[in-house]
Amino acid sequence: MNKAIVGAGTLFGMLAVILGAFGAHFLKVRLPEAALDSFRTGVMYLMYHALFLLILGGMDVLKVRAKRTVFYLIASGTFLFSFSIFALTTAPLAGLDLSSIGWVTPIGGLLLISGWTLFGYRVFRGLN
Repeated sequence: MNKAIVGAGTLFGMLAVILGAFGAHFLKVRLPEAALDSFRTGVMYLMYHALFLLILGGMDVLKVRAKRTVFYLIASGTFLFSFSIFALTTAPLAGLDLSSIGWVTPIGGLLLISGWTLFGYRVFRGLN
């Protein structure tokens, strides 16, 4: 399980660097500032949670079941949150209207909040 968590963290970190560079160089001249700010938010959350997964994968404070649940919540929340933002902000460049998927972003946010809450509860209450 730790290998999968560290692998996901590594992938998210790599994608955050690639997408950050993409935003800074390619999108900077193509997107309005508000859209670029949203894209940056997606990149920041992707990197924050990449680092969190790398730390989680190296921790032995949680039992496997609790760690697995936190991992699934954080990984799926990060994917839904960040990648929906990426899709929504860049879709106009391809002439697409993806506003109908806007509901995905807050679902991702709720999964992230749930993952952090469970993590904190399990660590601080010792019920891992």
